[in-house]
Amino acid sequence: MEKSEDAEVLEVYDANQTDHMKSTEIEMLPLKSRLDSGDESFVNENEPWTLQKWLYPPDLPRACQLLRKENIAVPACYLLVGILQGLIGPLINVYPMDLGATEAQYSTISSLRSLPATFKLAFGFLSDNFPIFGYKRKSFMMLGWLMASLSMGVLLVVSDLSLREEEFVDEQGEIGKRVVAPENAPSIPFLSLTTLLFGTGFWMADVMGDSVVAEKAKLEPENARGSVQSSCYSYRFFGLMVAAPFSTSLYSWLGPKYIISLLCLLPLSILPLVYWLREEKNAPVAPTSAQCKEIWNTVRSRAVWQPLGFVYLYNVLQVGNVAWKEYLKTTLGFTAAQLNSIYVVACVLLYVGVVVYKYYLINWSWRTVYVVTTLLNGLFSFLQVLLILGITFGLSNFVFALGDDAFAELIGGIQFLPTTIMMVHLCPDGSEGASYAMFTTVNNSALNMSAAISTQLLRIWDVSKEALARHDLSGMINLTILTSLIQISGLAFVGLLPKTRDDLLALKERKFGTSSLGGAIFLSITFLSIIYSLVVSILNIIYPGWMGES
Repeated sequence: MEKSEDAEVLEVYDANQTDHMKSTEIEMLPLKSRLDSGDESFVNENEPWTLQKWLYPPDLPRACQLLRKENIAVPACYLLVGILQGLIGPLINVYPMDLGATEAQYSTISSLRSLPATFKLAFGFLSDNFPIFGYKRKSFMMLGWLMASLSMGVLLVVSDLSLREEEFVDEQGEIGKRVVAPENAPSIPFLSLTTLLFGTGFWMADVMGDSVVAEKAKLEPENARGSVQSSCYSYRFFGLMVAAPFSTSLYSWLGPKYIISLLCLLPLSILPLVYWLREEKNAPVAPTSAQCKEIWNTVRSRAVWQPLGFVYLYNVLQVGNVAWKEYLKTTLGFTAAQLNSIYVVACVLLYVGVVVYKYYLINWSWRTVYVVTTLLNGLFSFLQVLLILGITFGLSNFVFALGDDAFAELIGGIQFLPTTIMMVHLCPDGSEGASYAMFTTVNNSALNMSAAISTQLLRIWDVSKEALARHDLSGMINLTILTSLIQISGLAFVGLLPKTRDDLLALKERKFGTSSLGGAIFLSITFLSIIYSLVVSILNIIYPGWMGES
């Protein structure tokens, strides 16, 4: 009796037959068997759906079948990244303010959580050059999750994380309630330090996951390009959407202690899966000089420094109004639950934005996507001025603020995939992991630079807690208008962005297709931005008020 195609694939992947073979031979067997048969498609679309095909897609080589035991650590890592982002987001959204943080300290604590993401290139080089116990990825992934767990464990053990409410009489003589932290509550510098250490471990593990995905993506057949990456991001955003509302409810109900407990325990749960991750032991290690040369040759290409120059300039100009959440809490009286509700809806719409681009806008020109979304973002930013002026068209302050903030994340989600797709196309063969880490470092360093600039803008007008408490909102109006105009100004550089993938590749053939000067400027600005952001963040924590804010 003739074997079915399913039987063929299962026979090829028989563990007893292939365990002695090299991993690369195993990975390419399905591709070879199908091509030899003369069948250009890997799967008959008319075949009935089965659970086994969903778990282990036969059109993908074994190394790309993410739900197999030896690969399950990869989607689990992305899922955990999303869950932890969802848990810590609402926590950082309100807990620093409950501890009495200034606007600058609040902004800095938020940025410190993601600041280690600017060191992705360093994490990539570290794992490439100094394997631990012979493994480049899984050892550093374990180390990252252990560091994240330990940092939250220390915060949990040495600090009193409880909160209580007390009544007070405001300036108008009205009785209200406010949250009071105990004497042994974590100080802002200590909370900042543990947040930074958590972010360091978190992003180290995330980089290892990205590196493994970049390696596996090279094995995807042509008709399934991007399936591994899109699947992993779907796990990540799913985890974010589930964890964010859960964290919000948990904070409102039981306070920060139980959220921090989860942040400590969950990274430990993935360690057995990381142990099972299949990775070649004692793989050849390229010399550091050779890797640096490869990176240098990459950034010298106009197809790299021009579009990434746009990404950097555009993201630097996306400065926010750092005093906005303090305005919502102090002036409008938003509770922690309301602030976190805005965050939860924003997480959902972020995912919706990604889906909208994937299914409806993927064939649009990259320039068109950025022009349309930037103008829409500017519109929502200016709507904040109406809220400050009390013009809400009959809507409650909460509903109006919810629309402003959440729909801005929808726009951010639409912009997410074009940038990711462009970065993938820029990666040279043979060094996808380090190159992708470098490109994302550019993006993250620009965002941290933007956060630092946002903090600096606080000194222009009086937007202190005291001013907001007495409803002196002239500074808030001016700051909101300024930040909105700066965000829209990013369109001045949209000409640097290629319209399509073909235009991106064509940049190599244009004038200055390879430029040492362009590469040098690109790298210099990137690393100087990292240093500047780090210095400003540290000063905001150690010397609060050094910029003149409250």
